[in-house]
Amino acid sequence: MYQYLYKHFLNARPGLLHCAPHSHYYWPDVTRDAQLAYWDDSAKFADEKWGFLFTEKVPELQQNIAKELNLASPDQIVFAPNTHELVYRLLSVFSAAKPLSILTTDGEFHSFNRQSRRILERGNVTMECVPCEPSHSFAERWQAAVAKQPWDLIFISQVFYNSGIVAPEPNVWLDLVQDQDTLIVVDGYHGFCALETDWAPYQQRIFYLAGAYKYAQGGEGMCFAVVPQHCKLRPEYTGWFADFAGLAKAQEGTVNYSDDGMRFAGATMDFSAMYRLNAVFELWRSEGLDTATRHAYITKLQNAFLSHIDTLNHPQLNRNNLLLAPSETGAKHGHFFTFLLESAEVVEQLAGRLREQGVATDYRNNRLRFGFALYQNVNDFQKIQG
Repeated sequence: MYQYLYKHFLNARPGLLHCAPHSHYYWPDVTRDAQLAYWDDSAKFADEKWGFLFTEKVPELQQNIAKELNLASPDQIVFAPNTHELVYRLLSVFSAAKPLSILTTDGEFHSFNRQSRRILERGNVTMECVPCEPSHSFAERWQAAVAKQPWDLIFISQVFYNSGIVAPEPNVWLDLVQDQDTLIVVDGYHGFCALETDWAPYQQRIFYLAGAYKYAQGGEGMCFAVVPQHCKLRPEYTGWFADFAGLAKAQEGTVNYSDDGMRFAGATMDFSAMYRLNAVFELWRSEGLDTATRHAYITKLQNAFLSHIDTLNHPQLNRNNLLLAPSETGAKHGHFFTFLLESAEVVEQLAGRLREQGVATDYRNNRLRFGFALYQNVNDFQKIQG
């Protein structure tokens, strides 16, 4: 139905049913022109382009994201090439010389998992990881952990990257946080532009991280954080963007920071992804494809997928092996399904057979993931034979 928006990617990979948009969403055609526009502006402005970018392009994308998340202050949005950079900048507000307590889950994205395990080696860091499964009891177990003690850092996903299951919204556990100074972060990468997200209730309290690589469809290189209003934290990991307005002043003495979200900015980066992401938002406006409309279409695809695998009578690709039972889907699920199988070897073999059929999936250990995208049609899943 919407394949006409993705001709370049689809023509470059003919005959392939791409069921891994949660890993790398195809870019719509408008992003190619946007990429060239960045090149042209770089030629036009050269070393003067930073002023142009920060007065024109950055505010444009801040406005687009603020509208998507229902934020009152777009200038609280700060950008980085990836979410790991933002994660480490957040960690750097804590002194390495002092004890640090972290509450998180065992379902966070690889870079956070790796980084948090690495800082445990300091010897003065403690971390509790709440298991995401069984999913039906997670909310209760997470609330108990939040209320258990004061935490320095709480980090949880909006949608868990390795399952597609939606985590409990902050409104069900935020009041249980014992310390008002606790730094709270929600990784929204698998929710942003996939599920309708109203961040207005949390914009004064919780950091929100996401980016363009997945459902925002703008490709890699453009991630962001929503920094709580009136935040005065001073990240040790800081670059020249973090006080862009003060560049002409003497750079000595106490390090100053911007009064808005830019206090968490870094340094020189490739802004071509910003052009691409702005182009995607403009495309959605022109096509009437708001998040609710896109999600409704994805839900139709998911139902068509489930109906098809019901006809296969396959020993692995069946509803019983879905990590979240279909009766529990809907608002509790993101834009991909995860099959939990008996071993990593079985998953790898099955993914290989699917690829031979022209079906691209992706997998993590013993989990096989099927994602859904606007460039799929409901009859495409007939290609899947298992």
